Amino acid sequence: MTGIERDLDWDGCHNVRDLGGLGTVARGALVRADGLDKLTEKGWAAAYGHGIRTVLDLREADEYGVDAAPRPDGITTVRVELDGMAEDAAFWARWTEDWRWGTPQFYGPFMESFPHRIAAAVTAVAQAAPGGVAFHCAAGRDRTGNIALVLLSLLGASPEEIAADYARSAANMAALEAATGKPAHQDFLDAAYAEHGTTAYADMVTAAGAVRAETYLLAAGVTEADLNALRTRVA
Repeated sequence: MTGIERDLDWDGCHNVRDLGGLGTVARGALVRADGLDKLTEKGWAAAYGHGIRTVLDLREADEYGVDAAPRPDGITTVRVELDGMAEDAAFWARWTEDWRWGTPQFYGPFMESFPHRIAAAVTAVAQAAPGGVAFHCAAGRDRTGNIALVLLSLLGASPEEIAADYARSAANMAALEAATGKPAHQDFLDAAYAEHGTTAYADMVTAAGAVRAETYLLAAGVTEADLNALRTRVA
């Protein structure tokens, strides 16, 4: 599938993509998204109709809010706080003031410092009930992008494929930020990338090229059984 064919129109969200066609991922098995709590009734119907039966929420607890519309019966929500910002104040104090936070240049240091959190998210996908899994953070770009990087690396996608998928989020940020009333962080990032002579695509190619997903995940505590289950469920 092309990138355009993988884009999904789920009413209420602005950055939703099916990862089918990347590596060994079949359509409907894995979907990345911005905050699904914004979905309307029509949006949830589209998600359910797409085969989604598990939602993996990667946000922090203080980001949870009231859903815009009820979640359909048959969709289970699992929460894994990926950042865990209270866990290592020194780490976060260093990175939240760095322009590279919110870029793939941040992924390597994060993965090195918090392998157990990456492992928890991957295990949640592997152990989800039958059906598709949609995983999301707030914008669907970086926490979601980090998990997409690890999953897609494990499932045979190339660094270039992973980077091209990641770069598609930038085009969706203006609409998402306008809808949520959040500051235009993408404008800041675009300017910072230009100042430092790089791009989101180039940084993700580098980040993805450095990941040895199976070795990393086994060392982080994901079992071989769960890795095998993950490969089976997405095929």
